[in-house]
Amino acid sequence: MRIVCASANPHKVEEIARLLPSWVELVARPSDIGDIDEDAPTLEGNAIIKAVEIANHASEWAISDDTGLEVEALNGAPGVRSARFAGEHATDAENRVLLLTKLDGVTNRSARFRTVVAVVSSKGDIHFVGGECAGTIAESERGDSGFGYDSLFIPADGDGRTFAEMTGAEKDAVSHRGRALAQIPELLARIFGLPTP
Repeated sequence: MRIVCASANPHKVEEIARLLPSWVELVARPSDIGDIDEDAPTLEGNAIIKAVEIANHASEWAISDDTGLEVEALNGAPGVRSARFAGEHATDAENRVLLLTKLDGVTNRSARFRTVVAVVSSKGDIHFVGGECAGTIAESERGDSGFGYDSLFIPADGDGRTFAEMTGAEKDAVSHRGRALAQIPELLARIFGLPTP
C-alpha cells in the first residue's frame, strides 16, 4: 500500500519510513509542492493541514506528523512552535540555544515530547494516532545523532542518555514518534479491512 509522506524534513521522513510496516510503501512528498503554512494552534491541526494538502495534491493517502516539545518551566513552550521557537526560519541549533538560555539556572527541567500523526485520504477520511515521551532537558548538548532537540532531551524511559546519544532503534523504542507510529499497522488494518497485525 502506498502512502505519501507530507513531511519535508528528511530526518522525520527517515524515522517514519523506519517505523512503518514493511507492507507500506512510503512515497516522498511531491517536489512541486512548496512550503505549507502550519498556522494551526494545535499539533492536531497542523498534522491535518499538511496531510490534507498532500493527499489532495497526490490524490492518494498521505501521512503527516506534527511534534512539539513541551517544557514544564516554560508553561508548555515551545509546544506547537517547537520548529520555530527562535524565529520563523530558525535552525535546530538556534532553537536549542534559545531553549538552554531560557532554562539557564532553572532546576525544574521536566519536559515531554508529544507527536500527533494524521493519516488522510483525498476523499476526506481523517485518522489520528498520538504518542508522548516524558523526560528532562539536559544542561548542555550531548550526542551527534538525531535532529531538533534530540541532543538536549533525556527520555525518562531511557538510561540517562539523550536521544542524540542513542541509535535509531534505541530511540524508536521509547520516543514519542515511535509510540505513535507503532499504532499505525493496526490503524491501517482497520481502515482497509485487513487482518489486524
